[in-house]
Amino acid sequence: MSMVDPYKILGVARGASAAELKKAYRKLAKENHPDGNADNPAALERFKAANSAYELLSDKDKRGQFDRGEIDGAGNPTSPYPGGFRGQGGGGDPYGRGAASGRASGFEFGGNDDLFSELFGGLGGNRGARGGGGFRQPPPQRGADVSYRLSVSFEDAAALTPQRVTLRDGKTTEIKLPKGFKSGVQLRLAGKGEPGAGGLGDALITLDVAGHRFFVRDGDDVRLELPIGLKEAVLGAKVRMPTVEGAVTLTVPAGTSSGKVFRLKGRGFSKPDGSRGDQLVTVMVDLPTDDAALKAFVEGWDDTRPLRAGLGV
Repeated sequence: MSMVDPYKILGVARGASAAELKKAYRKLAKENHPDGNADNPAALERFKAANSAYELLSDKDKRGQFDRGEIDGAGNPTSPYPGGFRGQGGGGDPYGRGAASGRASGFEFGGNDDLFSELFGGLGGNRGARGGGGFRQPPPQRGADVSYRLSVSFEDAAALTPQRVTLRDGKTTEIKLPKGFKSGVQLRLAGKGEPGAGGLGDALITLDVAGHRFFVRDGDDVRLELPIGLKEAVLGAKVRMPTVEGAVTLTVPAGTSSGKVFRLKGRGFSKPDGSRGDQLVTVMVDLPTDDAALKAFVEGWDDTRPLRAGLGV
């Protein structure tokens, strides 16, 4: 019978709670982990003993069997007769190795994978990978990625004007805006993040398209309401108007009514295929609120057209 007491190995009382067991195991595992004690065989033995003890006591059924004296600290049955609880390994190891989970010299761990991953960042996939035992060192970690948000002006977003951004290290770099992008698109600048043993992380730049005081985005098109005067609408005129790439002249034909839409080809947003949407200009006739001459003219003029006949009224 093994005289190993898993409670003593973990340094806890027999009535210890699950949380107390876990806390004690975490402390011992971190202190004696092989990665930090490569030249200390005693620490390696303590590490394996702590793992074996925690595996037994964290299993409710096994803990009950040990407390009742049905199994020893290595997980082997205390009865010399067959038919009872049966361990998987020899019972001669003073630390109970091999009994509860079939651990060999490569120390495969049976029941604590979740806690082990929590403690050591998921090294479980490399356990026992060196043949005779021990742990393979994890690959060095890359530096952390750094996130940024960049607000792009409405006009720059439509014309894909390159942007200059200043990163956390104080350096400025120029980025090209992707074709057809919309708010929320993320760009990745390789090697512009935090340093790390495995290399530099990346910079992640989320793009936002800023709003505009008179332009409105409509898919790949740009909409604009353009006010014109009554004389311009009646007699026709050439009027200056804005686009996302500067002012242009729009020819308004004589007799233009409010609501008429003019289309300026290729003055909208970039599409994924590299082509561009259009600018849609809705002219709105703007009348003065109190103009005596206009009132006098209208009072002596009648429009006899049946403007609302199509509406059934």
